[in-house]
Amino acid sequence: MTLLHPTRPDAPHLDRLTPKAAIPGGNFEVFGSRLLRADTTEPQAPQAFFGEAVAELELSREARALIRVPDGAISSDLVLHRDGLVSNILHANIAIPMAENLHLVSNPAIDADGNLFAMVSGPRGERVPVSIFRIDRDLQVRPFVRDLLNVSALAFDREGYLYASSRSEGAVYRISPHGAISTFAEGMGIATGIAFDHEGNLFVGDRSGTIFKIGASGSKNAGEIFVFATLEPSVAAYHVAFREDGMLLVTAPTTSSNQSIHAIDPDGNATVFYRGLGRPQGMAFDADSNLYVAASLHGQRGVIKIDGEGQAELIVSGNDLVGLAFLEDGCAALATNTTIFHVDLGIQGRALA
Repeated sequence: MTLLHPTRPDAPHLDRLTPKAAIPGGNFEVFGSRLLRADTTEPQAPQAFFGEAVAELELSREARALIRVPDGAISSDLVLHRDGLVSNILHANIAIPMAENLHLVSNPAIDADGNLFAMVSGPRGERVPVSIFRIDRDLQVRPFVRDLLNVSALAFDREGYLYASSRSEGAVYRISPHGAISTFAEGMGIATGIAFDHEGNLFVGDRSGTIFKIGASGSKNAGEIFVFATLEPSVAAYHVAFREDGMLLVTAPTTSSNQSIHAIDPDGNATVFYRGLGRPQGMAFDADSNLYVAASLHGQRGVIKIDGEGQAELIVSGNDLVGLAFLEDGCAALATNTTIFHVDLGIQGRALA
């Protein structure tokens, strides 16, 4: 017995917490026993601490508690205090900010050297001082591109060039590793999500539901723009990502709590890959081809994992998440509208093509 970890039979005991991680403002669900006193008609709610940071309990029961991660909290030991007793410790994995004061509307992008690129999209029709920032592996944040209007999505090609769509101009821009900008394609409505297939063709989503295909460099159709697929007009193809088998997955966030991820085969035929998410947005794959999407599941917002059997679970809890990118060593970058967070999830992302 110690002063910090009493072994009295009436002390609260923590068995486990879920999900795997959270950002500040997200929730951990804690399961255990004796979290409330059972021998009183007016049980006193316990106090929760992440290290020394006091946390708010959104729900407290004898065997279950829902604890909100406070601003400024970092990965630390979670303990509950009740009636002068202190629970055992559970480690809570909490993401920390990498870059702030951004305006992200989709995934950040990562280059072959592990550097991260994030947008400042800005209000529609308004230019911002810096359109894209580069976040180096040492976490130094540097301006990378200026003068692009309303950047909506980012993607790298196999040669290390960054591509950026503009929802305001209906265009895609090609950016060299040194930040030189050229126009790659124009005339694509409200251009949003972008992704490359294994052959180097670029696919661009339009908010009317159209998916455009732009021929790969070096092919006989290099630079030509085709209509690859058309979804119903209510499906704004805001986020797109390719699966290993060549299926293009598409999300279109709305206010519905029962939305679908659409799958489009190489011939342009669309089906529903998964149904039942709230406001699904940016997507990424791990090395085992499991899908991760910023969305809500059963009312819980964060990053949802969907495995090869179609089973979904909350992996990261957090509000306002719009996208993610896997980094090296099992870590991930999680993007809200304003901030990119860094967290160790122990998940190996899919290797860059």
